[in-house]
Amino acid sequence: MLKLINYSKVYPNGKVGASNISLNVKKGDIFAFIGPNGAGKTTTIKSIVGINDVTEGDIIVDGISIKDDAMKVKSIIAYIPDNPDVYDTLTGIQYINLISDIYKVSKKDREELTNKYSELLGLKDELNNPISNYSHGMRQKLVIIASLVHRPKLLVLDEPFVGLDPKASYVVKEIMKEFCKQGGAIFFSTHVLEVAEKLCNKVAIIKNGKIVKSGSMAEIKKDKSLEEVFLETNK
Repeated sequence: MLKLINYSKVYPNGKVGASNISLNVKKGDIFAFIGPNGAGKTTTIKSIVGINDVTEGDIIVDGISIKDDAMKVKSIIAYIPDNPDVYDTLTGIQYINLISDIYKVSKKDREELTNKYSELLGLKDELNNPISNYSHGMRQKLVIIASLVHRPKLLVLDEPFVGLDPKASYVVKEIMKEFCKQGGAIFFSTHVLEVAEKLCNKVAIIKNGKIVKSGSMAEIKKDKSLEEVFLETNK
């Protein structure tokens, strides 16, 4: 579903954001991408979703190169940044309809999926209120709902649990599991290593723009916790 092939990103000022990264995320995978602040997680994620260009190598989503057809790739993925920007002047339902219109989602499908996910996340009664009145957690829930309405094949998430209360975090984890059981794939960064350890079947650890460990969660952990492995790689 997602392949990074010798991917590198060098900024115009010469700073190397990511160097020679190769990863493979298959259908059904929940793939954790972890590392310290400034390691290159967000740089890599922004290249996957077409915000950053690719300096060297390639990024393939569902068989399509981001370099060859970025618009096609964007049509089959959903991206949730760590601090999503939404339009404060819209109501929640207006924002979801805007995203649905962009992705050409039918009225039937958008209503069905909006009802399903807003009910699960406890946001249904707030959808007619202006986003300017939403808390950070409510905005996060709204963006998650909007990201799922067009039935993407790949979810790319940057710190998806920030701002969510424990109940909402649990629901989001269950939604992620269901999404992958239905043939989707998830690639996400997080600093919450306990969540990654319990939720993900694959993990990659990045440091100074380079992958230092990558593989199945069982392979990487062996007889240790993910936290212990992470600390060992970041001495």
